[in-house]
Amino acid sequence: MLAALAAVAAGAVVLRSRPQEVAAPVVERAGVAVGASAAPGGEVVVSVAGRVRRPGLVRLPAGSRVDDAVRAAGGATVGVGTLNLARRLVDGEQVLVGVAGAAAGATAAGLLDLNAATADQLDGLPGIGPVLAERIVDWRTEHGRFASVDQLREVPGIGESKYLQVKAKVTV
Repeated sequence: MLAALAAVAAGAVVLRSRPQEVAAPVVERAGVAVGASAAPGGEVVVSVAGRVRRPGLVRLPAGSRVDDAVRAAGGATVGVGTLNLARRLVDGEQVLVGVAGAAAGATAAGLLDLNAATADQLDGLPGIGPVLAERIVDWRTEHGRFASVDQLREVPGIGESKYLQVKAKVTV
């Protein structure tokens, strides 16, 4: 009887751990939807600065990538260096192209901007590994911009002790 119960429990665990299908996010380019549909009218406004042909504000559909912002600014006038062109844009961020020593997501005070930082940058914070960094980016993608640093507590896996470790190193 005990062996049968253990077999049923093991079977349930195996069935729950199987991969499940997830819908891909939508990216629109030049008014043509690619993939599934995004929220109607959703857009991001970003500032593109540095070595681009037309620096300034660009408006793009929600779900757009850094590459889309650079192209909307007329393209880079030099190489983009280590800029992650595949990263999704966040409304209100600044994309710096070809600017030496400028880390996207870092402020002049040396704080990391939760609304512009990449998962790699977040991974560099004390107590934050790659999985937790990705959860922060996922939270931002799902809920929009962080309104305050306190909202980090809403990210799964960030308890009070992790929050206390990073709160002085981040800003919004």
